[in-house]
Amino acid sequence: MEDMLRVGVITSPHGVRGEVKVFPTTDDAARFKTLKQVVLDTGKETISLEIEHVKFFKNMVILKFKGYDNINDIEKYRSKDLLIRREQAVELEEDEYFIADLIGLAVVTDAGEALGTVKDAMETGANDVYIVEMKDGRELLLPAIGDCILDVNLDEGRMTVHVLDGLMDL
Repeated sequence: MEDMLRVGVITSPHGVRGEVKVFPTTDDAARFKTLKQVVLDTGKETISLEIEHVKFFKNMVILKFKGYDNINDIEKYRSKDLLIRREQAVELEEDEYFIADLIGLAVVTDAGEALGTVKDAMETGANDVYIVEMKDGRELLLPAIGDCILDVNLDEGRMTVHVLDGLMDL
């Protein structure tokens, strides 16, 4: 399991006083109000940042980090991930999982046939859709609904699914 979870991506500076626009990658952008710190992944290193204040504009979160007071301080972090430690994450309900924990799981049908591995997940509004990279290189899109996703076992690294009629034809 991943120790760090992505909650957003810096898209651009906002104004000249060191604020940044962040595209939230969490289900609830309002959770930024309660976050005190995030970890910036620059690709070469990680930097712990203290959040000074939070605003919201359309689908974006505007963040100001302590000690970053002008556009030049923050411009270099465009397109970089903002992470939190797992212990800062929201409590999940039963049958809810972090996408980072699902990626890489082996996908097996209820008949015992190995299909491939979870490559990614798409959030569609109605329900998530898991992208499974099959052994032959094709992708299978599985809706994250109870009729299709039968069991997720993170300890064993396996997801058991029922492939609904027609899904393999797409």
